[in-house]
Amino acid sequence: MITAVRKAKAFTLPAAAAVTAGGLEFGVGTASASTGSGVTCLWAGTAHAQGATLAAGGRDFRCETDSRGAAHWSKGAATNRPSTVPNPGAYAHPARLFSAGAHQPGTEYTDYCVGSQLVDGADDVYRVVADGSGGFYWKAAGPISDWTFDPDSPRPGTSSRTASLCYEGNLT
Repeated sequence: MITAVRKAKAFTLPAAAAVTAGGLEFGVGTASASTGSGVTCLWAGTAHAQGATLAAGGRDFRCETDSRGAAHWSKGAATNRPSTVPNPGAYAHPARLFSAGAHQPGTEYTDYCVGSQLVDGADDVYRVVADGSGGFYWKAAGPISDWTFDPDSPRPGTSSRTASLCYEGNLT
Protein backbone atom coordinates (compact mmCIF):
# COMPACT_ATOMS: atom_id res chain seq x y z
CA MET A 1 0.00 0.00 0.00
CA ILE A 2 2.79 2.43 0.90
CA THR A 3 4.50 1.67 -2.42
CA ALA A 4 1.27 2.46 -4.30
CA VAL A 5 0.92 5.77 -2.42
CA ARG A 6 4.55 6.69 -3.14
CA LYS A 7 4.06 5.85 -6.83
CA ALA A 8 0.91 7.95 -6.92
CA LYS A 9 2.74 10.87 -5.28
CA ALA A 10 5.69 10.40 -7.62
CA PHE A 11 3.33 10.71 -10.60
CA THR A 12 1.07 13.40 -9.12
CA LEU A 13 3.79 15.89 -8.21
CA PRO A 14 5.45 16.01 -11.66
CA ALA A 15 2.02 16.08 -13.30
CA ALA A 16 0.94 18.95 -11.06
CA ALA A 17 4.20 20.75 -11.78
CA ALA A 18 3.65 20.28 -15.51
CA VAL A 19 0.12 21.65 -15.26
CA THR A 20 1.34 24.58 -13.18
CA ALA A 21 4.22 25.28 -15.54
CA GLY A 22 1.88 24.99 -18.48
CA GLY A 23 -0.42 27.53 -16.84
CA LEU A 24 2.46 29.91 -16.29
CA GLU A 25 3.56 29.53 -19.87
CA PHE A 26 0.09 30.00 -21.34
CA GLY A 27 0.38 31.09 -24.90
CA VAL A 28 4.02 30.16 -25.27
CA GLY A 29 4.35 28.31 -28.51
CA THR A 30 5.54 28.62 -31.99
CA ALA A 31 4.23 31.46 -34.05
CA SER A 32 5.48 30.01 -37.26
CA ALA A 33 4.52 26.95 -39.20
CA SER A 34 6.67 24.91 -41.49
CA THR A 35 5.52 23.52 -44.82
CA GLY A 36 8.76 21.67 -45.51
CA SER A 37 10.20 24.51 -47.58
CA GLY A 38 11.50 26.53 -44.65
CA VAL A 39 10.10 28.83 -42.04
CA THR A 40 6.73 30.42 -42.79
CA CYS A 41 4.93 33.31 -41.10
CA LEU A 42 1.49 33.14 -39.53
CA TRP A 43 -1.23 35.73 -40.05
CA ALA A 44 -4.61 35.02 -38.46
CA GLY A 45 -3.63 31.35 -38.21
CA THR A 46 -2.71 30.96 -41.90
CA ALA A 47 0.86 30.16 -42.95
CA HIS A 48 2.56 32.35 -45.57
CA ALA A 49 5.81 31.48 -47.35
CA GLN A 50 9.03 33.39 -46.87
CA GLY A 51 9.07 36.40 -49.20
CA ALA A 52 5.28 36.66 -49.33
CA THR A 53 3.93 40.20 -49.12
CA LEU A 54 0.44 40.91 -47.90
CA ALA A 55 -1.61 44.03 -47.30
CA ALA A 56 -3.25 44.76 -43.96
CA GLY A 57 -4.51 47.97 -42.41
CA GLY A 58 -3.12 50.15 -45.19
CA ARG A 59 0.42 48.69 -45.03
CA ASP A 60 2.41 46.00 -46.77
CA PHE A 61 3.94 43.29 -44.58
CA ARG A 62 6.64 40.91 -45.83
CA CYS A 63 7.35 37.45 -44.38
CA GLU A 64 11.03 37.24 -43.46
CA THR A 65 13.24 35.79 -40.74
CA ASP A 66 14.84 37.69 -37.91
CA SER A 67 18.50 37.47 -36.82
CA ARG A 68 17.73 34.20 -34.96
CA GLY A 69 16.08 32.60 -37.99
CA ALA A 70 12.56 32.93 -36.56
CA ALA A 71 9.58 33.94 -38.68
CA HIS A 72 8.97 37.69 -38.64
CA TRP A 73 6.69 40.13 -40.47
CA SER A 74 8.48 43.29 -41.62
CA LYS A 75 6.24 46.34 -41.90
CA GLY A 76 6.60 47.96 -45.30
CA ALA A 77 5.32 51.02 -47.05
CA ALA A 78 1.82 52.38 -46.94
CA THR A 79 -0.47 50.96 -49.61
CA ASN A 80 -3.86 51.78 -51.07
CA ARG A 81 -4.57 48.08 -51.64
CA PRO A 82 -7.36 46.56 -49.58
CA SER A 83 -6.31 43.97 -47.01
CA THR A 84 -5.39 40.66 -48.59
CA VAL A 85 -5.71 38.72 -45.33
CA PRO A 86 -8.26 38.52 -42.51
CA ASN A 87 -7.69 41.00 -39.69
CA PRO A 88 -9.62 39.78 -36.66
CA GLY A 89 -7.88 42.20 -34.31
CA ALA A 90 -5.79 41.45 -31.24
CA TYR A 91 -8.61 39.37 -29.77
CA ALA A 92 -6.56 36.57 -28.14
CA HIS A 93 -3.02 35.61 -27.25
CA PRO A 94 -1.01 35.77 -30.51
CA ALA A 95 0.77 32.40 -30.20
CA ARG A 96 -0.27 30.00 -32.97
CA LEU A 97 -2.16 32.84 -34.69
CA PHE A 98 0.41 35.49 -35.64
CA SER A 99 4.18 35.60 -36.06
CA ALA A 100 6.24 38.39 -34.55
CA GLY A 101 5.88 41.71 -36.34
CA ALA A 102 2.23 41.26 -37.30
CA HIS A 103 -0.03 44.25 -36.56
CA GLN A 104 -3.71 44.21 -35.62
CA PRO A 105 -6.22 46.73 -34.32
CA GLY A 106 -6.71 46.50 -30.58
CA THR A 107 -9.79 44.97 -28.99
CA GLU A 108 -11.19 44.53 -25.51
CA TYR A 109 -8.58 41.77 -25.09
CA THR A 110 -5.85 44.44 -25.06
CA ASP A 111 -7.54 46.66 -22.43
CA TYR A 112 -5.27 47.58 -19.55
CA CYS A 113 -5.18 49.80 -16.48
CA VAL A 114 -2.98 52.71 -15.44
CA GLY A 115 -3.67 53.19 -11.78
CA SER A 116 -7.45 53.26 -11.51
CA GLN A 117 -7.96 54.36 -15.13
CA LEU A 118 -9.07 51.87 -17.79
CA VAL A 119 -7.35 52.27 -21.16
CA ASP A 120 -9.49 50.93 -23.99
CA GLY A 121 -7.46 48.49 -26.10
CA ALA A 122 -9.40 49.52 -29.21
CA ASP A 123 -7.70 52.93 -29.11
CA ASP A 124 -4.42 51.48 -30.43
CA VAL A 125 -2.85 49.21 -33.03
CA TYR A 126 -0.84 46.33 -31.56
CA ARG A 127 2.07 44.32 -32.92
CA VAL A 128 3.27 40.88 -31.94
CA VAL A 129 6.55 40.92 -30.04
CA ALA A 130 8.73 37.91 -29.17
CA ASP A 131 9.88 37.96 -25.54
CA GLY A 132 13.22 36.19 -26.10
CA SER A 133 12.20 32.94 -24.41
CA GLY A 134 9.84 31.66 -27.09
CA GLY A 135 6.73 33.53 -25.95
CA PHE A 136 4.76 36.21 -27.74
CA TYR A 137 2.63 39.13 -26.61
CA TRP A 138 0.78 42.13 -28.04
CA LYS A 139 2.48 45.51 -27.62
CA ALA A 140 0.97 48.87 -28.52
CA ALA A 141 2.51 50.06 -31.81
CA GLY A 142 0.58 53.27 -32.43
CA PRO A 143 -2.82 54.95 -32.34
CA ILE A 144 -5.77 53.28 -34.06
CA SER A 145 -5.66 56.12 -36.63
CA ASP A 146 -2.54 54.36 -38.03
CA TRP A 147 -4.77 51.46 -39.19
CA THR A 148 -6.77 51.82 -42.40
CA PHE A 149 -9.97 49.80 -42.18
CA ASP A 150 -11.38 48.36 -45.38
CA PRO A 151 -14.88 49.70 -46.11
CA ASP A 152 -16.50 46.33 -45.40
CA SER A 153 -14.37 45.30 -42.40
CA PRO A 154 -15.71 45.56 -38.87
CA ARG A 155 -14.13 48.01 -36.46
CA PRO A 156 -13.51 47.02 -32.87
CA GLY A 157 -16.14 48.38 -30.52
CA THR A 158 -15.41 50.20 -27.32
CA SER A 159 -14.70 48.11 -24.27
CA SER A 160 -17.56 46.83 -22.17
CA ARG A 161 -15.25 47.01 -19.15
CA THR A 162 -15.25 49.89 -16.70
CA ALA A 163 -12.62 51.54 -14.52
CA SER A 164 -14.14 49.73 -11.54
CA LEU A 165 -12.18 46.68 -12.74
CA CYS A 166 -8.87 48.52 -12.27
CA TYR A 167 -7.14 47.99 -8.96
CA GLU A 168 -3.67 49.42 -8.36
CA GLY A 169 -2.89 49.31 -12.08
CA ASN A 170 -4.17 45.76 -12.57
CA LEU A 171 -7.19 44.74 -14.61
CA THR A 172 -9.15 42.37 -12.42
